[in-house]
Amino acid sequence: VDPFAKIRVDDCGKTKGCFRYGKPGCNAETCDYFLSYRRIGADVEFELSADTDGWVAVGFSSDKKMGGDDVMACVHDDNGRVRIQHFYNVGQWAKEIQRNPARDEEGVFENNRVTCRFKRPVYVPREETIVDLHLSWYYLFAWGPAIQGSITRHDIDSPPVSERVVSIYKYEDIFMPSAAYQTFSSPFCLLLIVALTFYLLMGTP
Repeated sequence: VDPFAKIRVDDCGKTKGCFRYGKPGCNAETCDYFLSYRRIGADVEFELSADTDGWVAVGFSSDKKMGGDDVMACVHDDNGRVRIQHFYNVGQWAKEIQRNPARDEEGVFENNRVTCRFKRPVYVPREETIVDLHLSWYYLFAWGPAIQGSITRHDIDSPPVSERVVSIYKYEDIFMPSAAYQTFSSPFCLLLIVALTFYLLMGTP
């Protein structure tokens, strides 16, 4: 088996689209979650990586909520392998679907990270559980633990979601700060900082 080729991030926004969730400036080996996509002929190649020993997944959804979503997951099993599985979200429950559109699958578990790469067709015959990727969808990003190769609940209560629908025909490099780096980005926190600064400059009576 050929060694797993590391995910390149210098191509992000140029020859492939990328989503990074975590610390500012993180890459495929240091982000809490990383996903890339690029068109290769009649296929789309996906690369996923997350800081977990269980599973990492991407869901394709018509809205920003879990439910009725086509999901591709890379699952680390008890034998040390990383398998690509296909799921369909029924409400809050992920049901494995035997029809798996993935091909050219490869994955690795190293440094407490699950990383994988696979292709799936852009177009598929009409099928409820497999979306056409030539259409735009919201991307749902999730990762979490696995028990004996079976996925369990994701690591965070509100997994990140793409801000808008994603087109495989448009390559962007999008960074989403994780909760630890969002503290001072909200309007309320900025207002609080301004108020405290004004208070300190004016002094107390």
